[in-house]
Amino acid sequence: MKILGRRDLMQSEIYPTCDIVIVNYNAGELLSNCIISTFSPHTNGVIVIDNASSDNSLKSLRSIKSKHLSILSNTENLGFAAACNIGYKHSNSNYVLFLNPDCQLDKDTIRILINTLNSDPSIGMVGGLLTNLDGSEQQGGRRAIPTPWRSFVRAFNLHHLAKYWPDLFFDFHLHKQPLPTQPIEVEAISGACMLVKREAIEEVGLWDEGYFLHCEDLDWCMRFRQKGWKILFVPDAKVTHALGACSKSRKIFVEWHKHKGMIRFYNKFFKHQYSKPLMALVIIGVSFRFLLVASFLNLRRIFNMIKPSV
Repeated sequence: MKILGRRDLMQSEIYPTCDIVIVNYNAGELLSNCIISTFSPHTNGVIVIDNASSDNSLKSLRSIKSKHLSILSNTENLGFAAACNIGYKHSNSNYVLFLNPDCQLDKDTIRILINTLNSDPSIGMVGGLLTNLDGSEQQGGRRAIPTPWRSFVRAFNLHHLAKYWPDLFFDFHLHKQPLPTQPIEVEAISGACMLVKREAIEEVGLWDEGYFLHCEDLDWCMRFRQKGWKILFVPDAKVTHALGACSKSRKIFVEWHKHKGMIRFYNKFFKHQYSKPLMALVIIGVSFRFLLVASFLNLRRIFNMIKPSV
């Protein structure tokens, strides 16, 4: 664990600082670009947790000369939540930024996020504006909790009926709505970029390691709100996110854990709100959706293998 020296303590009095936890798995050069984008007066330390990567992502860090960079390597892939918890336990700042390695921060993003988190003692977590490489807003940065009903609405494109019945056919993805001009409270943000108060984490608890990949961020947002902590989306804190860059070579693996995570999430938070037959239908629906997605991905892979080159 990094111990703050006199100079670090003086800096923390001038600039509120945070520790940054980055979970890496075969992110390639995106990892070093991500880390470089985090260096600012508001950064106390960067902690990289590597989940047994097999690429050159850690080798790419050799060119980064910084005493504030720590690298912890796992001998196996423990999953995102477990790795985040390891990183948190090696941090010591009052604020911890959990950041994906395929993200790059604008120069003022950390300052804006910290200032927003500091603006109200009831705020426990903030997230920035996630954008695609073309600058368009990415889904997931601001969203509502995908309850079983909301997921059903989304799966069958019934959200288009929201203009007639907005409460019934509400779309949990909020990125199609006009971008707010100031921070707003939301039900959930993306685990790709979460700045969190240590005080809130100590009350809510760590990431749920029962998730391997996906839905653990929704789980954490649910638990934060259950404890009365507010979650804010900050539109001025810009983050470029190369979504899917770290998982494009294992899409079925990712989809399996995404759907498995959805089932865990629904069982954990909604089984007491829905009847057993209805929850059974939800589980069957999620499982069927995975089979469809996996079949489509397999067929596309086979087609690409046999497609004649031009």
